Amino acid sequence: MLLALEEARLALDHEPPDVPVGAVLFDREGRLLARGRNRREERGDPTAHAEIEVLRDAARERGHWRLDGTILYVTLEPCAMCAGALVNARVDTLVFGAWDKRFGAVETIYELCTDPRLNHRLDVRAGVLEEPCRVLLQDFFRARRGKNGRGKKKKQQQQQPSEEQT
Repeated sequence: MLLALEEARLALDHEPPDVPVGAVLFDREGRLLARGRNRREERGDPTAHAEIEVLRDAARERGHWRLDGTILYVTLEPCAMCAGALVNARVDTLVFGAWDKRFGAVETIYELCTDPRLNHRLDVRAGVLEEPCRVLLQDFFRARRGKNGRGKKKKQQQQQPSEEQT
């Protein structure tokens, strides 16, 4: 998970920065197959999530889409797109750090990786190094809100004169 956190931090190294999510994929023998991070902003690609980047690179390296015998570490619970891709790629094990209350599709909103109706299920370990994964994301969004802010609407409303003032 520490390597995934390193990747997540690299997502911040360009303007505009990407949401700091990182992922790494290992084979059964513990060899690193691929590493990746969110690059949606960097590449202008809505599918450039860390997990998708890793799956693409590992499949290209292996010469085949099936990634059985692998374990994926990712700093944030995968969304529906990524969880579906993990199932389709036949990844054996998923380890994630922080839960995603808005988009989590592994345990929070859906349970795609363990759904018995699907043709493949993953072993899932959640909450590994949860605190540093969560704090990295919280700091990112706190800083982002500070720049172009939530609360912008509230400030605009406060600046508008009331009926009594006009």
